[in-house]
Amino acid sequence: MTGTTRQNVQQRYKRMLELQEEQRYLEGLMYQIRDDHPGLGALKMYSLLRPGRMGRDRFVAFYRESGFCLRQRPNFRRTTDSSGVIRFPNLVEGKKLTTVNQVWVSDITYYEMVGSFYYLTFIVDLFSRKIVGYSLGKRLLTRETTIPALEMALKGRVIAHKIIFHSDGGGQYYSKDFLERTAGLFISSMGYSVYENAYAERVNGIIKNEYIRHWQPKSFPKLAKCVEMAVKNYNNKRPHRSLGNRTPDQVYQAYRQRQELPKEQLTRKNENIFLST
Repeated sequence: MTGTTRQNVQQRYKRMLELQEEQRYLEGLMYQIRDDHPGLGALKMYSLLRPGRMGRDRFVAFYRESGFCLRQRPNFRRTTDSSGVIRFPNLVEGKKLTTVNQVWVSDITYYEMVGSFYYLTFIVDLFSRKIVGYSLGKRLLTRETTIPALEMALKGRVIAHKIIFHSDGGGQYYSKDFLERTAGLFISSMGYSVYENAYAERVNGIIKNEYIRHWQPKSFPKLAKCVEMAVKNYNNKRPHRSLGNRTPDQVYQAYRQRQELPKEQLTRKNENIFLST
């Protein structure tokens, strides 16, 4: 009756959802870029972002529809609410943490190098502030962002309970591949504004501005080494006042091994933890 096949309809619907996923996360990155480069136009932004499912003309149209034209003043951190986009409730707001591996938070950011953009994904244990997984990708695709970061975070660990996985509304966090990988292991949670994923964004800024920018890498292999070194320094050498001047790894290991911490941090509700294989 419609002049097409069921398979064709399903393929078109899948492509539409994939495009919506990319658009949703692209808009967040475009606001970050606009903050750093107030006068950057659509074509230059397209060449830097290199979106995987969007050609130049479609990107320019999306750029205009989202209010990024320089003659307009876009709303701060506005996000789209496209039909078909999966949303999860915010399970982190107001939650009191008592140990590690109760909540993991994650965000994707970009790093500009030699006229190109590369994408950094970090997964952070919210209680200890430790980066438990990360990735560096050349394209804004799930297989180069959230999936490898998650695989690193899960490597060598056996989950004894479900962890809340909190993110922003980026499409890479509700793509089919990512949700299949997290099914049964995590409880998905999402923020509806930049303020509802603040610590993940803070980690992005620390790694980029307090570490990588000072080393000034000029190639992708060097950038990868800088990211690795930055994460190690952040986890193992950078004390946090909120952690009693301990490093994230010290707190993470202490709670995993059920070692005693200072009284102001000690709690009896620390039984549900990860166990190393």
